Amino acid sequence: MMKKAVINLEELACPTCMQKIEAAAASVKGIDKSSIKVMFNASKLKVNFNEKEVTIEGIEKAIEDIGYPVIKAKVVTI
Repeated sequence: MMKKAVINLEELACPTCMQKIEAAAASVKGIDKSSIKVMFNASKLKVNFNEKEVTIEGIEKAIEDIGYPVIKAKVVTI
């Protein structure tokens, strides 16, 4: 079953941060790569994922592992 996550991040400082976050999200198994969207001004990551393959915690960990703290995440079924 596919879920949509909206992950609030700490304020993003530079456009390079977006690319790093996109790459980190894309490396997570179960994420729909075409759905990855980093909103620079809002400091949010939107992504669709298959909950059978990855949890929201797994996605958060991938982002935090590259140095971007997650403030909160919201998940909805799509």
